[in-house]
Amino acid sequence: MELIDRVQEIMKRAVDTKSVAGVNLLVRVNDEEILYAEEGFADIEKKKPMRRDTIFRMFSMSKPVTSAATMILFERGLIDLLEPVGDYLPSFKHMRVFDGNTVKPCERPIFIRDLLDMTAGLSYPDGSTPTGIMVDEVFKELDGRLRTDHEMTTRELADRLAAIPLDFEPESNFKYSTCADILGALIEEVSGMKYSEFLKKEIFDPLGMEDTGFFVPAEKLDRLASGYQTLEAEDGTRSLRKYDWNNLGINNIPDHAPGFESGGAGLVSTLDDYARFTQMLLNEGELDGARILSPSTVRFMTGRRLEEHEQKMFLKRMMCYQGFTYSNLLRICIDEDKAGYICSDGEYGWDGWLGTYMANLPYEGVSILMGTQKVDSGTFDLTRKLRNVILTEILADEDAEFYLDEEEED
Repeated sequence: MELIDRVQEIMKRAVDTKSVAGVNLLVRVNDEEILYAEEGFADIEKKKPMRRDTIFRMFSMSKPVTSAATMILFERGLIDLLEPVGDYLPSFKHMRVFDGNTVKPCERPIFIRDLLDMTAGLSYPDGSTPTGIMVDEVFKELDGRLRTDHEMTTRELADRLAAIPLDFEPESNFKYSTCADILGALIEEVSGMKYSEFLKKEIFDPLGMEDTGFFVPAEKLDRLASGYQTLEAEDGTRSLRKYDWNNLGINNIPDHAPGFESGGAGLVSTLDDYARFTQMLLNEGELDGARILSPSTVRFMTGRRLEEHEQKMFLKRMMCYQGFTYSNLLRICIDEDKAGYICSDGEYGWDGWLGTYMANLPYEGVSILMGTQKVDSGTFDLTRKLRNVILTEILADEDAEFYLDEEEED
């Protein structure tokens, strides 16, 4: 059976069993497309099929873009990763931290590096900690102000979160959190532009990413995929319920420019558009004559790792990433033998809450992108099944020049 047939079979099974409403997949090797497949519906009720130009809510797949945007300022000497965030956002100058049932001043400030590594002590809405409970209240207000004439802005959210005591001392732990949203506000301050304007000028326009931004223009709304939640009955049968609520301050129907431009979750895009971004990274910062980052900066962005004590908490909090570390808003493979699926040391990427997914394997020149809109997905069983089938064939095919020779590696 050909690779495309195996992929199509896996995707069809996922649709038929109501694991997803629809899915598409794009694989590139050495800057050339080797596979594209699609299955199912972008909207079941409207009988709208999944298509190559389907637009997805990227959610946390926004984070790698925010990492690249931060690296642009970093390599231009406009920021230093060991600078306190409070040097740019004054509300972060005098941070406090929960110490049991009391609150005390932090022993050191949050550095920009802490935001990139999720070691800042910040939190997403979370009912299990005092910090998370207070953050939840801010996000409820953010959601309540959506579609009003006083929507919360990127900077206002950052300042509101700065007023909440941290979960832990900066750099003492790892917790997936609002760090990328704070980076969006910091980039606004340093660049003097709205975050959306900075991304458009520095990344999206140079790379030709015409369908990527913080909202979907009216003329493109019919291409936006609907999200679904898989429900399972007592007898084991599944059904799909349409996702119709807002999450993390992101409009479910992103039909206008938002006040809050979330660096952690706000972007919409297509597989082809996002592939322009991932290919730029594989090319060490350049695509079709547009230089976004220097090769050394891309290697720095995709090659760091957490400290040992942070790594232990990363693996405890994100058990599906055994064999990986986390840095610069990316998962990075450091021990392929410990992973639960086929991967390659040095590969990097991330995923989104509704199932969008990206992985770059720089030594093999491979980029894998998947699009779907399934609640609470991230990297899930369908992602891993497709990866395993694809990489089993690609990594075994030494005659197809999928590997760099020793001279090229040097």
